[in-house]
Amino acid sequence: MSPPPPGGSNGRRHQQQRQEAVSSMESGGGASGAATKRFTWKGPVIVLVFELLESIAFSGVALNLVVYLATVLHGSTAFNAAHVDTWNGTTFIVPVIGAFLADSYWGKYRTILASIVFYLVGLVLLTVSAAIPSLRPATACQMGESCAPATKTQFSVFFAALYLTSIGTGGVKSALLPFGAEQYDDDAGRPERKQAFFSWFFAAINLGIFVAGTLVSWLEQNVSWALGFGIGTACLFVAALAFAAGTPCYRVQMPTGSPLKDIIRVFVAAFRKRDVRMERDEGAAVLLHEDEAEDEDEDGDSAGQQQRLARTKGLRCLDKAAAIIVMDGDKERESEWSLCTVSEVEGVKILVRMLPIWMTCVLYAASLGQMTTTFIQQGMAMDTRLGGRFKVPVASLVSVEVVFMLLWVALHDAAIIPAARRLTGRPGGLTQLQRMGVGRFLVVLALGTAALVERRRLRAIHGGSGPMSIVWQVPQFVLVAGSDVFCGIAQLEFFYGEAPAAMRSICSAFSFLALSLGFYANLLLYMVLAARYTPKQVAAAVVEPMRPSNSGGSDE
Repeated sequence: MSPPPPGGSNGRRHQQQRQEAVSSMESGGGASGAATKRFTWKGPVIVLVFELLESIAFSGVALNLVVYLATVLHGSTAFNAAHVDTWNGTTFIVPVIGAFLADSYWGKYRTILASIVFYLVGLVLLTVSAAIPSLRPATACQMGESCAPATKTQFSVFFAALYLTSIGTGGVKSALLPFGAEQYDDDAGRPERKQAFFSWFFAAINLGIFVAGTLVSWLEQNVSWALGFGIGTACLFVAALAFAAGTPCYRVQMPTGSPLKDIIRVFVAAFRKRDVRMERDEGAAVLLHEDEAEDEDEDGDSAGQQQRLARTKGLRCLDKAAAIIVMDGDKERESEWSLCTVSEVEGVKILVRMLPIWMTCVLYAASLGQMTTTFIQQGMAMDTRLGGRFKVPVASLVSVEVVFMLLWVALHDAAIIPAARRLTGRPGGLTQLQRMGVGRFLVVLALGTAALVERRRLRAIHGGSGPMSIVWQVPQFVLVAGSDVFCGIAQLEFFYGEAPAAMRSICSAFSFLALSLGFYANLLLYMVLAARYTPKQVAAAVVEPMRPSNSGGSDE
C-alpha cells in the first residue's frame, strides 16, 4: 500500500474537500439547479435594478447623516463627525464578515437574503424615528441656536436603526456584485457581456448616489425627513421583492470555502516550524510540499481551477510552512495546520507584499471620508441659495461629483492617456501605481483647497461680510472627482490583478476594510482635535449662522 501524501489523513481530507468544492463550482450546483440553466438577461437585470434601488436607499441616509444629526438631533460638530465616521467604518468592515460567510457557509444568495432582513428593519425603524415626535427633539427648537440635544432614548433608537442598516448593507455589498457576475459563468464565449455588467453595475451605484443626493436630499431638508427615509425604505422593499421574485432565474453556486483559512494555516504552520532549518546538514535543501492535485491532471482541468505559483525569493520565513520534516516511514503524519503547499505559501507572500500599498489605501480612504463629514459641515455654514430663493441641498455636491467624474473620464481618455502614451511609450500610458499616485496627489490638492476655502469663510464671518456662497466648494469636489477617476479604478485593477485567483474575493473584501479603517482614522483625528480644543473654541471657529435656513422641513 502506498504511503499517504504529506499532511496525512488530514491533508488528504483537506485536499478532497477542495476538489469537491471545485466540482461543485464546475457543475454550478446550488438551490436553483444552475447546471441546467442557460444564460439569460433576467438575472443580471434584476441584480442591476436591485443595486440602483439599494444605492438610493443607502445614499439617502449616508449623504445627509451629518445634516440630520446637526439639525434634528442637535449634536455638536465633533460629535456628529465622529459618529458619522464610526458608522461608515462599521458599514465598510461588515462586508469582510459577509464575504467570509458567503464563501464558507451560506453562499452569496442566502447572504443577500439574510442581509435584506436587517436592512429593511433598520430603514423602517429609521423612518419611524424621524416620523414620531417623541423619538426626536421638538421641531420648533430646530430653528433656534440654543437647542437641547436629543435624549439618550432618542439617540439609542436612532443609532440602533442606523447600525441595523449598516449590517444589512454590509452583507449586500459583499455578495451582490459577485453574485451578479456568477450569472455569466456559462457564457465564456462572450466575455464582453460580463465586462458590460461590471460597467452597468457601477453606473447603477453612481446613478443611485446622484438621485439620493439631489431629489431625496432636497425632500429631506425642505419637506420631511420621514418622507426622505421612507422613500429609501420603499426603494429597498421593491428591490427585495424583485430579487426574491427572480429566484427561478438565478444560477446559484454553493459556497466553495474562504481562502482566509488557508492564509491563517500558512502563518500557523510557519510559526510551528520557526526553528526548522531550510538546508540539511549535508547542504541539500529541505523538500517542499507541492500541491499534488495540480500535477495529476495533465489535461489542465485542475490547473484551470487551482492556480500553481512558483516559489520566489524573499519572506523565506514563510517557506517553512511548506517544508516536509516528517518522512514517509514515520508513523506520525503532519496535519493540515503544520504543512501547506508552495502555492498556498506564495499566495500569502503576494498578500504580504501588497500590504504597503494597501496601507496607503487606508490613508487615501481617510481623505475621501472628509466628503461626507467636514465638507458637508462646511457647506452647512455657507449660503446655499442660488438664483434667489432656491436652496441647494448641502449634500447635493457629493452627488454632483458623479457629473464631475464623467467630465474627468472624458478628459482622461481624450487627452491625458494619449499624452502619457507618447511620453512613456506604454500602450496604457500610465501604470496602475502611477495612476494611483496621481489620484493621491489630486486628493491632497482637494483637501488643501477645502482648507483655503474654510480660512476665507472664517475671515468673511469674523469680518462681518456674511457667509460665503456654497459655490466656493465646487473646486474641491472637482478635484476629488478626478482623484476617484485615477485612483479608484486603478486600485481595483491592481488588487484584482496582483492577487492569486483563489484570493481575489478576499482582496475585494479587504478593499472595503481599507475604507473602514480610513473612516476610523478620521474618528481618531476628531478625538484628538476634541481633546485639544475646548467646546467654546470649536463653537467660535465653526460659526453656523445659516442653520435656520438649512434646517429640515417641518414634519408636523
